[in-house]
Amino acid sequence: MSKKQEIINIAVIAHVDAGKSTLVDAFLSQSGVFRENQEVVECVMDSNDLERERGITIYSKNCSIQYKGVKINIVDTPGHSDFSSEVERVIKTVDTVILLVDSSEGPMPQTRFVLQKSLELGLKPILFINKIDKKDQRAEEVVDMVFDLFVDLNATDEQLDFPIIYGIAKDGIAKKELEDESNDLSPLFETILNHVNVYPDYDNEPLQMQISALAYDDYIGRLGIGRIYKGTLKNGQTVSISKRNGSIEKGKISKLFVYEGLKQVPKNEAKSGDIVVIAGISDISIGETVCNEDNVIPMEMIKIEEPTLSMNFLVNDSPFAGQSGKFLTTRHLKDRLEKELEVNIGLKVEPLDTTDGYKVSGRGELHLSILIENMRREGYELSVSKPEVLMHRENGKLVEPVERVIINVPDEYSGTVISKLNLRKGIMQSMESENNYTKLEYIVPTRGLIGYRSEFINDTRGEGTIVRSFERFEEYKGEIPQRSNGVLISQNKGTAMAYSLFNLSERATMFIKPGTEVYEGMIIGMNSRKEDMVVNPCKNKKLTNTRASGSDDAIKLTPPKTFTLEEALEFITDDELVEITPDSIRLRKKILNENDRIKYKNRNKK
Repeated sequence: MSKKQEIINIAVIAHVDAGKSTLVDAFLSQSGVFRENQEVVECVMDSNDLERERGITIYSKNCSIQYKGVKINIVDTPGHSDFSSEVERVIKTVDTVILLVDSSEGPMPQTRFVLQKSLELGLKPILFINKIDKKDQRAEEVVDMVFDLFVDLNATDEQLDFPIIYGIAKDGIAKKELEDESNDLSPLFETILNHVNVYPDYDNEPLQMQISALAYDDYIGRLGIGRIYKGTLKNGQTVSISKRNGSIEKGKISKLFVYEGLKQVPKNEAKSGDIVVIAGISDISIGETVCNEDNVIPMEMIKIEEPTLSMNFLVNDSPFAGQSGKFLTTRHLKDRLEKELEVNIGLKVEPLDTTDGYKVSGRGELHLSILIENMRREGYELSVSKPEVLMHRENGKLVEPVERVIINVPDEYSGTVISKLNLRKGIMQSMESENNYTKLEYIVPTRGLIGYRSEFINDTRGEGTIVRSFERFEEYKGEIPQRSNGVLISQNKGTAMAYSLFNLSERATMFIKPGTEVYEGMIIGMNSRKEDMVVNPCKNKKLTNTRASGSDDAIKLTPPKTFTLEEALEFITDDELVEITPDSIRLRKKILNENDRIKYKNRNKK
């Protein structure tokens, strides 16, 4: 009989940008996963264009390597708190975590969240101090900061005795002491083998496999991904599934895959400890347990985080609808959102009663804006309303989500930031200053943070950093002031002229440049006062018989403010929408015609 394959599952956890995906790349290349002549894409685990551009991991993905006969499954985890429901599920499937921390930044707030979950589950982390080649590295100090964080998170004595590795992920180097010589990751691999026990042999026990992630394949449908905790799973096997609602359903495994390198490789059977992908059960969901047909032993159900924010996704009904998108109708919208629900478990979609569209709820602005950005790239057109925070009642009291916000700003801007956060019902937790920088920690209602990022960038001249993560639900905090400036609204359809924009820009910040096509009800700028103003951006200078040469060419316009998708969603108020198409992001009023807007306002005053 062949010896059982020894397996260790690890997850790499880190703050955005600390070098997590880079470290996984180095793991793969040093274990011979890539052929000598194969071109290696950087950050191979960030498989989606958006992940590459933003440098963040959104969906956790798996791969595996072999080291000294042991199969090491590596599970990549999202570092952003909007994807916290992903993180928690992933941590349950691993034997240890590698905590990756930047040698100069130290541990960041998002790291705290994932680390806390790992410690609660009894894992014993390995600390990897990355980027020790930085000029401003302070590795020893950062180790102390991590130790304090572990204490803060109630780590056990055993967890506090964590191994420390220093390294440069991008060069594939790891060492046990800062002064050691090393040219590869061997010290890290050795530490994993010495620090973590291989998964016990439960091959002959009754089958228990828990689904921790979902994927979708156009040919074979929904895929369930998870670890076999006990027993052996065979391709073609009839199984019983313990469902989320407590019922038991039968199903048949039509395909079984395991990870080898970056590939999912079909297998006839897989054994305890391994992470597998199964097809054939069309309604399988997170947390469900796959068991032997006649011996159902459910595992504890995985809690899925409730959404905290919702937006309305509406059919685009602007005069420019259909100019650049392929998918425009309610039917298109419905099909796309249903497809997203197959894999994006933190999402909720409900049809709207009154209009053509859907209320889509998710874990935060980033969670929802990434979905919109993906749809836009796929050729969808839609209009989206202002994000709204989801309140609910607990023991008869209205509660709302609050977030922990950690801010670093040059000292001279700290006063402005403090007064803005206080206005937004934030409560300061701590404040410290060193090297002309102030570090602030606040608890702020999610409601108060919508629209704050762009204001923060302006207030700190782009020199401040802000990191937020969901903390808990607290009692409703009362009214929070909204955007105080009105907007300029185009009164007609046509082409914007430099002459008009120049005159308008004296009392407003413009969002468009000359030559932009506009329509009635489109927002083209921000007024310096609090009222909205309807204007004609298409008016040109009347020509006289005698033209002064050169005077018409002398119009010098300030470049317009352009919005990213997140900034646009943050900027709009309740009576406005963001129109999103494959090639543009426009701001508009919900009701395009001025008279209709006035009638609607008057009707609602009564």
